[in-house]
Amino acid sequence: MEPTVFISLGLYFVVVLAIGLFSFKQANTDVSGYMLGGRSLSPKVTALSAGASDMSGWMLMGLPGAMYVSGLSSGWIAIGLTFGAYLNYVLIAPRLRVYTEFANNAITIPDYFENRFNDNSHLLRVISSIVIIVFFAVYTSSGMVAGGKLFESSFGLSYNLGLYITAGVVVAYTLFGGFLAVSITDFVQGCIMFAALILVPVVTLLHIGDLQLTGDILTKGDYSFLDVFTDASTGQSLTLLTIISMLSWGLGYFGQPHIIVRFMAIRSVKDIKTARRIGMSWMIVTLVGALSTGLFGMAYIKSQAGSIADPETIFIYLSNVLFHPLVSGFLLAAILAAIMSTISSQLLVTSSSLTGDIYQLFFRRKASQRELVFVGRLSVALVAIVAILLAQDRDSSILSIVSNAWAGFGAAFGPVVLLSLYWPNMTRTAAILGMVTGTITVLIWVYAPIAINGQSLSQLVYEIIPGFIICSVTIVVVSVLSKQQDQSIKATFERVEREFHS
Repeated sequence: MEPTVFISLGLYFVVVLAIGLFSFKQANTDVSGYMLGGRSLSPKVTALSAGASDMSGWMLMGLPGAMYVSGLSSGWIAIGLTFGAYLNYVLIAPRLRVYTEFANNAITIPDYFENRFNDNSHLLRVISSIVIIVFFAVYTSSGMVAGGKLFESSFGLSYNLGLYITAGVVVAYTLFGGFLAVSITDFVQGCIMFAALILVPVVTLLHIGDLQLTGDILTKGDYSFLDVFTDASTGQSLTLLTIISMLSWGLGYFGQPHIIVRFMAIRSVKDIKTARRIGMSWMIVTLVGALSTGLFGMAYIKSQAGSIADPETIFIYLSNVLFHPLVSGFLLAAILAAIMSTISSQLLVTSSSLTGDIYQLFFRRKASQRELVFVGRLSVALVAIVAILLAQDRDSSILSIVSNAWAGFGAAFGPVVLLSLYWPNMTRTAAILGMVTGTITVLIWVYAPIAINGQSLSQLVYEIIPGFIICSVTIVVVSVLSKQQDQSIKATFERVEREFHS
């Protein structure tokens, strides 16, 4: 590996660590500053921070890898994600920003749930915190896997050493700088990802020749990689249920705590429209770039009569063989940016649940702000250790891990968040039972030893679909059967509506 590659990566590490130190002073004052940045994010930081924390290593590794193997048929996932992200900005962002401030200045999703339903038993907060801790431990491990594969493929280091380096840098700036550091570094990382996902597919295409030659290469052989209705790896036509499953990734956005917490932190609800325009433009360009990387990468490999051992490393392969080492270092930094932006956000959200929803609630109700910040930092380190342990399997598929955690959050939280913002008659009992049934459905769908025609349940239909439906139906039925008795909830809801429409 050329020394200039290490220089580029070294500069990147210096920048993110410097941001962490810069944010340390503000993050050290109180738990709101550490966990939510004082609700002061600008539209551009909100948009790119939400996007970068959303996409993670799967955008530069998992999605190009899927496209490399299956061809254009994998693009249905990107279409579903685009529509889901747009609806998230329209349906969730403005109301959540207003409601969380009115709901006793809630700074976490469990905090919002408890205040929204006046849950003095704290049961709703505890259940939602457990869901966050469990699924984010799994989700964060996917980022660690991506980091391990990156250092193994690019630098010849051991997979485990790659895990430790990735975790070490992320934990450093997250632990000291808190939410503000995470959001600012996400903005920088989003810019790097944007540039890289334009540069790599364009240069790959130029090395092949032109679009016509690329198309000819991709349509030769048994199955065309340009057929959106056929999986090029197997030659099997996509069923309607398979297409719906891929599109249903978009449902997950409504329940992703590390994404929607950005909407809670934006400085004003009036800035959300600007954030939406920036965020959606960024997302569309980067998704097209990721899909093109996998597709053009396959064409390039075919034109060279070569092969790669792990399809999820196609971006890394192209970065190493097509670019000057200095540029390669920048491109590898883009992968680290994608990985670290999501890991840091997930660590912080999990830390906030452990601190406010577990430690303060059950152990130290009168803990000082500085004590809570200290516990939050300790929680960041502990969750990172658990994620490293879960990521020890080098053969883990990044996209598979992400899909399970994404479905878990989407099914458990999505309907609860959505209906709680629009339906004043939704009850506390309905929220609890909906969250539980959604979570259990996803777990059964993924892990139950049930097969139909030789396929597991999750192979037949993506688990977010049954989970989201069952959670939604449970909420509606239980709310109708247990009518809302607390008039203060309706009063707060009406107050939020007035503020929102003003």
